[in-house]
Amino acid sequence: MESKAKVLGHPAHPILIVFPLGLLATSVIFNVVYLITDNPTMSVVSYWMTVAGIWGGLIASVPGVIDWAAIPSGTRAKRVGAIHGLGNVLVLILFVLSWFLRQNEPSYLPSTLDLILSFLGFAIAGVTGWLGGELVDRLGVGVDQHANLNAPNALSVLHLRESGVRPSGPQAH
Repeated sequence: MESKAKVLGHPAHPILIVFPLGLLATSVIFNVVYLITDNPTMSVVSYWMTVAGIWGGLIASVPGVIDWAAIPSGTRAKRVGAIHGLGNVLVLILFVLSWFLRQNEPSYLPSTLDLILSFLGFAIAGVTGWLGGELVDRLGVGVDQHANLNAPNALSVLHLRESGVRPSGPQAH
């Protein structure tokens, strides 16, 4: 199934999710570094990575919802996509709660509850990330209908589609 939300011929959701996933995971790493070193700078870095990761997650969710809405009902992909999406909503809620609890603390120092929320969000993000991989790699969601090992680059295919010309040769199958 081809993605409905694209940027320069590529699905937008997989491009955008790397930022929030990386930022939120790194915020957890900086929390751990803070716990080991007791250096409040690590807490500040973690806090702002959390903020950026939350915003990135909200932005990445838009093309994700667009693509999920286009998946045919009653399919395994629709069910896996729903779990993936709802799980990521939970991840964002956990990180938002962690952020909210820290915002008025000096140096944004985390409490035990903040740490538990971020660690739980991190663990759930690992599962939902795997489900996203299942959607793309196993179920073909977001994969171009003309994909193959010798397909032309996305920009040339995009140009052909916009001009109304259908690609020919092995990539047309």
